[in-house]
Amino acid sequence: MRARSIGAATATALALVAARDLVQKKHALLRNFPLVGHARYLLETIGPELRQYIVTSNDEERPFSRDQRTWIYASAKEENNYFGFGTDNDVEHMQGHAYLKQRTFAKALSEVRSAHDPQAPLPSAKVLGGPRGRAKAFRPASVVNISAMSFGSLSGAAITALNKGAALAGAMHNTGEGGLSPYHRNGGDLVLQIGTAYFGCRNEDGSFNLDKLKDVVAGAPVKAIEIKLSQGAKPGLGGMLPGAKVTPEIAEIRGIPVGKDCASPSRHTAFSDVDSMLDFVELIATETGLPVGVKSAVGETDFWQELATLMARGDRGVDFVTVDGGEGGTGAAPLTFADSVSLPFRMGFSRVYGTFAERGLTDDLTFIGSGKLGLPENAAVAFALGVDMINVAREAMLSIGCIQAQKCHTDKCPTGIATQNAWLARGVDPASKSARAAVYLRALRKELVRLSSAVGVAHPALITADDIEIMNGDYEARTLAAVYGYKDGWGELGPELAGEISSLLAAGPITAREPSVWPAV
Repeated sequence: MRARSIGAATATALALVAARDLVQKKHALLRNFPLVGHARYLLETIGPELRQYIVTSNDEERPFSRDQRTWIYASAKEENNYFGFGTDNDVEHMQGHAYLKQRTFAKALSEVRSAHDPQAPLPSAKVLGGPRGRAKAFRPASVVNISAMSFGSLSGAAITALNKGAALAGAMHNTGEGGLSPYHRNGGDLVLQIGTAYFGCRNEDGSFNLDKLKDVVAGAPVKAIEIKLSQGAKPGLGGMLPGAKVTPEIAEIRGIPVGKDCASPSRHTAFSDVDSMLDFVELIATETGLPVGVKSAVGETDFWQELATLMARGDRGVDFVTVDGGEGGTGAAPLTFADSVSLPFRMGFSRVYGTFAERGLTDDLTFIGSGKLGLPENAAVAFALGVDMINVAREAMLSIGCIQAQKCHTDKCPTGIATQNAWLARGVDPASKSARAAVYLRALRKELVRLSSAVGVAHPALITADDIEIMNGDYEARTLAAVYGYKDGWGELGPELAGEISSLLAAGPITAREPSVWPAV
């Protein structure tokens, strides 16, 4: 009898826990997998002990190590994101690790608002579209923004959370090439991406339709347009959206027939070379008034050489260049493309930047970096190489609950982020996850200000390639400039831009569109 009572009590307790898991909104994994999901948190709790003797170190896993994920999770949840007892990195033997060189004496930075107010925006040092006189040129309020991830690749709930998070943090949100969905209309300013299939602005035969593009832009808070030439996950590769996945909702957003296969070409049909691409860029900029740029992974450099040469004439040009690293990103791809096609970010970006620097054009366009740059160290290196803003994708996914299950391509993402499965997607609560995304974006900006201050400058764009050294174990070190062949002044803002951003930060005239949710420091 006693055993029966204990069993009944246990069953009742488990039922109550399961019921609570199903209705709570804090943890997507528990909403989707009641009871069972607790095992993950138990293993995570004792993970350091298990890894120490059995599995991996805190800095060994890829694409994001446990330390990196822990920093993102803790930052997004407003928890303690410090680490104790020294570094996990094998600094005595590690090759390629970057170290910032702090300055002992530097100009006082106390007047810089961003150094003391974590809620202050960290604006771009450049006006997007300003050098080419675009009608709707503007200065982005945040140097950290959310990268291109389409609705269809991510769930509607995930897109909603990211867009609301961008709005709370005063950042921008790139739509991805899948078109502008209702989930992108939750307050965040948008960068509209146009891919090779021209989703949302196409004719029935898949060709580009300018009038449809203008209609999309007119009906949403689109601040810039990005023409995607390629991406780090699968550069030079098109795609096929099977008809089974073309639901009425996706068909309406993308402008394609319901239930029919839809191929994305590997290259654009609206232009065929750099010259015609610049005509296309100028057409869109003239018709919309918006800044227009291109996004690409870096392979052969003839394209970049010709682009810079034509832009040097001054009559046509892109307003920004987004360079994507070949490390692979959120897009599902064949293994060989993710592993072995296009250059990693630092190598690729330095070659692109140098191409424009040789022609004296670096102050005339905005450089945006993407490819695992949502971590403070990587972001600081990118700024030192000449990046003006960074886009974060996988890190933003981690901030709203991604656990690096690496099932993005299966439609079985256990946290409901990279899936169209309605049951799994319900695990993402946009209200709570958007707050986490916003806090993560602000935390990364705060860390960038801290690193900048350590180096003795007011803004990450003022970090130079001589302020960072790349280590080769404990016996050799070279500056970032030396490693990537930078000439004097490369990676640095011109004097006018440097003075302008320093004055802007000191005056603090920009206010963020975000609630006061960051705790006092």
